[in-house]
Amino acid sequence: MDSVEKTIAVNLKQKEFYNHKNKNLPSRFWSYIREKSLKKLRRELGILSQCYDLHKEWMGDLSHLKVLDLGCYEGNALSLYLAENSKAYIGIDLSDNGIKVLNTKLSHLPNARGEAVDFLSEEFRETDFDLIYAYGVLHHFKDVEMLAKKLSEKLKHGGKIIAYDPLKTSFPIWIIRSIYRPFQSDAAWEFPFGRKTLRTLNTHFQVLDKRGVMGISKYYFIVQFLPLPKSLKTRFGKKAHDLDWKKSAESMKHLYLCMQVNLLLQKSNSTA
Repeated sequence: MDSVEKTIAVNLKQKEFYNHKNKNLPSRFWSYIREKSLKKLRRELGILSQCYDLHKEWMGDLSHLKVLDLGCYEGNALSLYLAENSKAYIGIDLSDNGIKVLNTKLSHLPNARGEAVDFLSEEFRETDFDLIYAYGVLHHFKDVEMLAKKLSEKLKHGGKIIAYDPLKTSFPIWIIRSIYRPFQSDAAWEFPFGRKTLRTLNTHFQVLDKRGVMGISKYYFIVQFLPLPKSLKTRFGKKAHDLDWKKSAESMKHLYLCMQVNLLLQKSNSTA
């Protein structure tokens, strides 16, 4: 198991990386593919908006909740929604630059603040959160046992975690990630969820709901290059996504086909 001290040391490098965006050429190319291609396809199929709507549904009434927006940088898609609707909101990130921008956005909200701090450090003393929102964050921790224990420490009994993270359980995605990893600028803190990660989280928290995306629908990327009518290609993509959405909630086998996972976790009264 990695020590907290070792992880904090890695996080100092991560902070420098995100403050200055020092990506090498392979990482810039991967970011381009992810942001310009995969994200565009997710928008076309309505996947992004559906995920955000699901997260809001899972959040429920925020008016009486103390919320931690973990690793939010300068604010994710739902940061302002959380800040404007919760009883108390704290957004944290390693990046000073990101938090400076976030605090400008939050300046009109007396119940909300951003803080540049390491979640694992003793400097971050806030506890008793009703909700931790972690969009694209939990896979930055190699030691999942340590992470789960820290998350549990910060949550109230019955508190919830909403997470969205990449998976490496699909064989073709595992192959692509394995080829790319030796050239990856941020490999020291990028650990897409495998089956072991999901099992570990399941031992520490109750999984209230789960939804995978880009399972069968990831092949929509390939279908785009076929000489077929746009309407037919879009119909395939949306049907494939609907199947992923439904089946991943019911079956771990189907979830393992997906590229990303939405998780709703809860700390039970028995959780240490």
